[in-house]
Amino acid sequence: MMKDHFNEVHPIISFIYFLAVIGLSMFMQHPIYLAIALISSFIYSVMLSGTKALKFNLIYMVILLVFMATINPLFNHEGATILFYLKSGNPFTLESAVYGIISSLMIIIVIIWFSCYNVIMSSDKTIYLFGRITPNLSLIFTMVLRFVPLYKKRIEKIIMAQKCIESTEVKGYINKLKHGTKILSIMTSWSLESAIETSDSMKARGFGLKGRTAFSNFKMTGRDYYLALWMVINISLLIFSRLHINDSAIFFPVIKINLTNYTGYLGFFGLCFTPILLNMMETLKWQYYVSKI
Repeated sequence: MMKDHFNEVHPIISFIYFLAVIGLSMFMQHPIYLAIALISSFIYSVMLSGTKALKFNLIYMVILLVFMATINPLFNHEGATILFYLKSGNPFTLESAVYGIISSLMIIIVIIWFSCYNVIMSSDKTIYLFGRITPNLSLIFTMVLRFVPLYKKRIEKIIMAQKCIESTEVKGYINKLKHGTKILSIMTSWSLESAIETSDSMKARGFGLKGRTAFSNFKMTGRDYYLALWMVINISLLIFSRLHINDSAIFFPVIKINLTNYTGYLGFFGLCFTPILLNMMETLKWQYYVSKI
């Protein structure tokens, strides 16, 4: 995994970026836009998480793609191009299969973008953005996002500790059920104790007091302003082109896709590939400075 320079930009820039790419990916059914979003999100997730993201994207996302592409024509029988007939007598159409692929790609792209969001937008960035507006809601949101990986690690520790204590392997459904209940009980006690410690710590640090200030280590830099301008330009190109150029994608009753909105493709490409282009520019800049030594 290479160093991610987009993680160093101001939280408001990162949040606006993910809000834009996720929001646009949720409502665009045009295959060109989906291809741009899929490639950019796939590359960026691998840059952030390495082989873990590569495995997740190739295995689980492909399974989801095949499942949705297969299941949609079984219930949606619209379309003029009939490939074959099901045992029920309903037609299996090409248009329904393609629409299932498009719908699954939209879901996959949003999931991958959210995986990137979880890496970039840490809890301190979320609290910084929303702490002054809705402090309680932002705190609850960050704590909820933290619970899943935290509880997973705690359960793994409890299971390892129980294996060290118990010399024999747990066999039988009844014994396994008792063993699982015991682990759940330990986990619940640990979580309640941790919640009390957290509340005491928050109270000692002055949480909820009037006039309480919050430390912030985030400052807008020149690079942040350039990135904001870059995103505004690309989003403007995309919106302007879609308002004046027909780039519709129709799947029923027959597939009709307009592929002439090159300005829109360019704007969406520039927006989605922003983190990747930033990392490439910073890497080239670093190599240039090193060569001058």
